[in-house]
Amino acid sequence: MTKSKLGIYFHDLRKDILRDRMLYYLLIPFLLWFLVFKYLPMWGIQIAFKDFSLFKGIGGSKWIGFEYFTEFIGSEYFLRVFKNTVIISLYGLSICFPAQIILAIMISEVTREKFKKVVQTLTYLPHFVSVVVIAGIVTTFLSPESGLINLVLEKLGFEKIYFLTNPDYFRGIYTTMNLWKETGFASIVFIAAIAGIDTQLYEAAKMDGASKFKQIIHVTLPGILPTIVVMFIMKIGSLLSVGYETIILLYQPATYETADVISTYVYRSGLIDGRYDFATAVGLFNSIVALVLVILANRWSKKVTNAGLW
Repeated sequence: MTKSKLGIYFHDLRKDILRDRMLYYLLIPFLLWFLVFKYLPMWGIQIAFKDFSLFKGIGGSKWIGFEYFTEFIGSEYFLRVFKNTVIISLYGLSICFPAQIILAIMISEVTREKFKKVVQTLTYLPHFVSVVVIAGIVTTFLSPESGLINLVLEKLGFEKIYFLTNPDYFRGIYTTMNLWKETGFASIVFIAAIAGIDTQLYEAAKMDGASKFKQIIHVTLPGILPTIVVMFIMKIGSLLSVGYETIILLYQPATYETADVISTYVYRSGLIDGRYDFATAVGLFNSIVALVLVILANRWSKKVTNAGLW
């Protein structure tokens, strides 16, 4: 870029900023929030490469390179937590993600506004309930002594099941809980995308004799495909970021076999065992893998659908 073109560019940029200055003012609090809570804490990432000491501080601690990364990958827990993280995330990706799209389509097809508002309210509400409360409800619901399911099983002549102490049930319980809690709220994005589809496309499909199901297949789904792709890529990026708060509230040593994930391992290593440097290294490893997954998913998406995040 020549000097004259660069001058013109900055002149136009200055004009745009002055014209839309009120919008830029609104950005300041969010930029400050990201700076303080997202970027400044990144200074502490270096303890993943140090033998961190609380008394010496970050600057005074000794550099040890990739020792903690090697220790984690070579540990007996690596395969277990990595496998559990991937499997639980795939459960959510294959069950919860399609459920959000299906629910959005179902709500959009409702013609009675009052009924639609009631359904939307009931499906959105669980998202705003604290995860602690939700976990308490699940624990009570599955209680071997007074839980509703076990009471029904007892009445039918079956033996009571200790759901939360059986590793085989944990992934299903966790996925079902998230399905109920988050599906309604997550469907908002897809409802908005459906609302943006040109109604003339539906009218043309009707004139061609397309049924409601065919309209969904040939008009609705192609119309929201870019949104589906973007949300799918974002889901891939958070594939290894399983919500540890929920798991910590539900799991116990008896279910570590199928419930222990990378984030819960980081929690135990850092806050319980006091190994802040090792926990930081594991968390950084998790973030690097997530970044690689996002890049690969975006490339695949652009090749297949010509849509992506960038």
